[in-house]
Amino acid sequence: MKQVQSVPKKRVLTSALLFALAGPAWAQQAEPQGTAPAATDQVDPTELDTVVVKGIRASLESSMNLKRDAQGVVDGIVAEDIGKFPDTNLAESLQRISGVSIDRTSSGEGSKVTVRGMGPDYNLVLLNGRQMPASNLGSGGAGNSTSRSFDFANLASESISEVRVFKTGRADNPTGGIGATIDVRTARPLDAEPVASFGLKAVNDSSNRNLPDTLQGSDFTGEMSGIFSQTYADGRFGITLSGSYQERDSGFNQASVADGWLTFYGDNTNSWQRLPLPGETYYDRIQNRPGLDDVYARPQNTGYSVNGVQRQRTNGQVTLQWAPTDRVTTTLDYNYIENKVQQQRSELSVWFNYGPGDSSWTDGPVAAPIIYSEDMTGADLSMGGMQLATRTQGDSLGFNVEWEVSDNLNLEFDYHNSQSESKPDSPLGSAGVLGVAAYVRGTTTVDYSGEIPIVNVVLPPGQTEVLASQALVTGSVFQNSYNKSEVEQMQAKGRFEFGEYSGLDFGVSAMDVQNRSASAVMQRDTWGGVGTPADYDDSIWYTDHMSRYFDAFGNHNNPNWTDAFLVFDFERLRQAAISESGCATCYQMPTQFTDDMRTTEKSKSAYVQWTTMFDWSMPLHVALGVRYEKTEVVSTALERVGESISWVSANELYVDYAAEQTFGRAEGDYDYFLPNLDLKLDISDSMVLRGSYSQTIGRPGWGAIRGGQQLANVVRISGGDGSRGDPALEPLLSDNFDLSFEWYYGSGSYFSVGWFRKDIKNFISDTVVREEPFSLHTPVGGTYWNNALAAGCLPTDGDCIRNYIFTNHANDPGVNYTGLNQSGQMTGTITGLPTDPVAGFNITVPANQRSDTLDGFEINVQHVFGESGFGLAANYTKVDSGLTFDNTNLGDQYPLAGLSDSANLVAFYDKGPWQVRAAYNWRDEFFSGVGGQGNNPNYTEAYGQLDMNVSYQVTPNLTLSLEGINLTDETMRTHARHENMVRFATQTGPRYMFGLRYKF
Repeated sequence: MKQVQSVPKKRVLTSALLFALAGPAWAQQAEPQGTAPAATDQVDPTELDTVVVKGIRASLESSMNLKRDAQGVVDGIVAEDIGKFPDTNLAESLQRISGVSIDRTSSGEGSKVTVRGMGPDYNLVLLNGRQMPASNLGSGGAGNSTSRSFDFANLASESISEVRVFKTGRADNPTGGIGATIDVRTARPLDAEPVASFGLKAVNDSSNRNLPDTLQGSDFTGEMSGIFSQTYADGRFGITLSGSYQERDSGFNQASVADGWLTFYGDNTNSWQRLPLPGETYYDRIQNRPGLDDVYARPQNTGYSVNGVQRQRTNGQVTLQWAPTDRVTTTLDYNYIENKVQQQRSELSVWFNYGPGDSSWTDGPVAAPIIYSEDMTGADLSMGGMQLATRTQGDSLGFNVEWEVSDNLNLEFDYHNSQSESKPDSPLGSAGVLGVAAYVRGTTTVDYSGEIPIVNVVLPPGQTEVLASQALVTGSVFQNSYNKSEVEQMQAKGRFEFGEYSGLDFGVSAMDVQNRSASAVMQRDTWGGVGTPADYDDSIWYTDHMSRYFDAFGNHNNPNWTDAFLVFDFERLRQAAISESGCATCYQMPTQFTDDMRTTEKSKSAYVQWTTMFDWSMPLHVALGVRYEKTEVVSTALERVGESISWVSANELYVDYAAEQTFGRAEGDYDYFLPNLDLKLDISDSMVLRGSYSQTIGRPGWGAIRGGQQLANVVRISGGDGSRGDPALEPLLSDNFDLSFEWYYGSGSYFSVGWFRKDIKNFISDTVVREEPFSLHTPVGGTYWNNALAAGCLPTDGDCIRNYIFTNHANDPGVNYTGLNQSGQMTGTITGLPTDPVAGFNITVPANQRSDTLDGFEINVQHVFGESGFGLAANYTKVDSGLTFDNTNLGDQYPLAGLSDSANLVAFYDKGPWQVRAAYNWRDEFFSGVGGQGNNPNYTEAYGQLDMNVSYQVTPNLTLSLEGINLTDETMRTHARHENMVRFATQTGPRYMFGLRYKF
């Protein structure tokens, strides 16, 4: 029991509970066990005795009081003890907060957060009040390198003492968070009790066991963490050291239509890829053809993958504090992050050419295939493999001085320089892919009516599965991706107290953010095959079956599934391809970037905020402030110059680029005054009414403000794609309104309900314009093409047209015939001639286009059942907006990604040596972005997950724990305009952790 100086009752309870777990800085050291307190330690009878409670209950009480005493709407999570955050992943802890949802990686781990419907790019993450850089190459080696969002998977939770989520704007917070500003706080030695603890965990991830032997890692991996915090020189100097190292071997298995769905109106007559209309050839093979007023889609491909993932994460922090006087405190801190990820993949997939076949369809207005087939005789059964290896490394060095100039004036100066860099961690690049195929496909049928699509392939007579003797290497892709972000920030702020209840906060800051995203690809378009199957040793491959890796899906045992595929040693096959092709550099990453985007964003800001309390019959707390923000943007980007277009396979054309490249440059700037007003009315000792108004901005993503233009490598028969950015884009501007009621009716218990509304302007939406960059000539529609049509080929039959050209124009300009592949198909390239048509490209251009509103409400309840040890916390968030996607509209749309309802339920028992917590998190279906073919939506289906933690304190120093993640083995699924239009269906598995923690 600690003795606390007498102060107003509310402040005593608040402070005691808030800092009980975060590590209070007590003036006295604990007396040795069995030693009676000295006579001088006796306290005045008016002083309050406060029991310092630790554990789950204390963490929830601390979070409750953080919410109660805050300016504006603030939620948070406080560590249960120093070095013991509630979850092993910060994102998974944050999802327990009302209005906060998480985006999960393919392996099921929480990665990024959406708050009140605003996606990860519009939530600002701070570390100890400082803006952090974010770099990321995504799961495929480059996917998210233009995003501003912070990846919480890079940050261990053991050194975190507290996380605060500011849901309303404040003048003293940096700009950039429309959804929320999230401030992650680490332990400070002069604010924490002396501690030394060490933890170990053994992790068993069941998803690792559900993989082929060649992709599996260890059944058990380890984690270790430690923290040391101590003060010296009578509390004038302190040091905190913390570190953690984690290894995790996991896996995920995924069914997908990775290249998406090509979508049409039912009455489309222009596209060669559409379904036949009544009266046309092959129409009679379609059951329940989509109506003329319907929207329907055809799949580009369908496939399956099994993925083994290994991760090694290292975090370290050192904090030094020195208080030379009672009025001055200096802090020097350094944080280090390293996250290394390796991934291996084996695949089975089929590709479609939008040709004739049998199919049946659901009713409109959005019609999706139930059964879909195409006649694919002699086509390839694809069985590729991938190896990914990336490393994200970052550090932050910061210095802070707090000076209590007088009893009325406090000043603070803060500086930090931080960086985060993501790059390949292998000579093969950030991602290396070997295409493998056996040219054995006949009619290919897919059943899309179940949880996962079921592919059936007619194989050659006498075969029930693909054979190793039929396989060979085809195309390959080796990618070198790079992303680096740097932040240098200076902040000076202060507060002047006018009296007991009134004060003025003020500050200025300057920030320089630099972001670079670069990439290069070594791609060999030898999709007809490198050599012949006879050139490859059959022992390189062995046969496996996909169905046994998807047992969490109800239709995985469908007897129609042609699920056999070939697994291979990636490096052995790569060496075989090198030997066969005679080109070693063709099978490793290129070292010179062909895409390189560099952006500098300089911001200067100043703010002033007045706070006061009007002591009426019901005290009213007021905070009125304004922040001025000015930002200048300069962006340069490497531009590749296109020279020609080559047709390499039935539905694939490629842009050929010049060797030399140039940098394009563009600039922009903007400035805003951002006001805020917070009102807090103490209706009674237990009831609070809040009202807030603020303006906040959300900065455009790095890709949206890039300088220069970029064209996609692959061009389809219908044309190509490309993009360019605009550094002059305005940020999103949001007027935020909040109204909430809070009732703190018992110790650790409260109820709150809140309404919020965001009026958002300057939404950045992509506009697609049809352009003809570089005047590139395409063979599609050219002389040779038209000759083939005149000879009887259909415009939908790319193989027929290519065969005609190779047969009749093999020696003519632009035609390079290389012979027959192992299945007898003609191979080679056909290059556009100066007399051929100029290719059109759909260029995606961002623009500030519209405004809309987002509103919703949050309900929270937290209840502790007396001294029984039992308690619960529950919340529900409902979000609504006009920024939704219309599935029946094929035009440009501007929906808001991440908009979804969510709910949480946490039940716990915390008494004596036992702590038990069960947490269920649910997120409703939400639009997660546009992807695949054209302007098609991706919807992540509703997902709920149950986690549980049990710990037992063996001795005052030793605690054992057992954790279970995703105990009910939930799967994740994403679809396009209809549930049958699956994009990704992912199986992971439960994860179990056994740990011990020893406190010295």
